[in-house]
Amino acid sequence: MRCPFCGNLDTQVKDSRPAEDHAAIRRRRACPACAGRFTTYERVQLRDLTVVKRNGRREDFDRDKLDRSIRISMQKRPVEPDRIDQMISGIVRRLESMGETDIPSDTIGQIVMETLARIDTVAYVRFASVYKNFQAADDFEEFVQELRPPSDDE
Repeated sequence: MRCPFCGNLDTQVKDSRPAEDHAAIRRRRACPACAGRFTTYERVQLRDLTVVKRNGRREDFDRDKLDRSIRISMQKRPVEPDRIDQMISGIVRRLESMGETDIPSDTIGQIVMETLARIDTVAYVRFASVYKNFQAADDFEEFVQELRPPSDDE
């Protein structure tokens, strides 16, 4: 594994342990050349996924991009980082087990929204605002209205 600090190819594993509910292995590494320390994760990858965008463009599935977008929506929410890791691993496993290598971006968005809706409604609304491209406050209002249970006087 190449050192991200100095580029040395000879790094040493100092500690390994299960992570993400035993779906990955977390390794602490050290570089003997610069003494830099960093963490890597090893995960099972069932198949290479390709994301098919709305405009037809195709790109390789990027777990880190999914991770970033979910963590942005979960910022300052009372959800443990381990729970977020488990959620992301579950989404990726679900995508890989669909049997297809080409996954429409809409499908990924829907799966993420379903998962977020079960975990944290604020994160769900945040993610939806980007995913559904809300342009005005009215868009938020309509979306949140759909989340509210109907009142007795309706």
